[in-house]
Amino acid sequence: MTPGPMPVIATDRLVLRPHRLSDADAIADTLSDFAVTRMLARVPAPYDRQDALDWLVPVTAGGMPDWQFAITTGDDAHIGVVAIELRHGLWHLGYWLNRFYWRRGYMSEAVSAVLERFSRRMPDTTVHSGVFADNPASLKLQEKLGFRMTGCSEIYSFARNTMVTHVETMLKPGALQQARIA
Repeated sequence: MTPGPMPVIATDRLVLRPHRLSDADAIADTLSDFAVTRMLARVPAPYDRQDALDWLVPVTAGGMPDWQFAITTGDDAHIGVVAIELRHGLWHLGYWLNRFYWRRGYMSEAVSAVLERFSRRMPDTTVHSGVFADNPASLKLQEKLGFRMTGCSEIYSFARNTMVTHVETMLKPGALQQARIA
């Protein structure tokens, strides 16, 4: 079972929409910032426009069950991503935000809205996620939304080129809490 087509979601300050190939420059700009990529497992450093296009082509083709939302502001500026991906038979949440938009509550607003819509379409589905142990802000966001820690492991970070301690989390069906927007 899949959640169906990806919707457009409007929140108080954001629009979460499908990606376009024209988002490549904004994605490359954000993911060329090591402060962002160091917290992501599957993103290489350095990261350039071709890397963005290599990711965008299958995402925009529409053949995957995943939801890959572009986080945009009122002027349609691409500032980040919230994704729910089917990997190894389990649904996984991932996200990142341009560093210049950190600490404004945007990620809480975006992730909360995506999870709320996903849980309406897939009410009996557990969502898995996790954070690197040196990313307490991301762990706090997940806990605020109802995620609970389930374990700890080491996973490879392409950007850091090493194994990194990873805190695994899970959101059980019905456990989603609405984030209080900062």
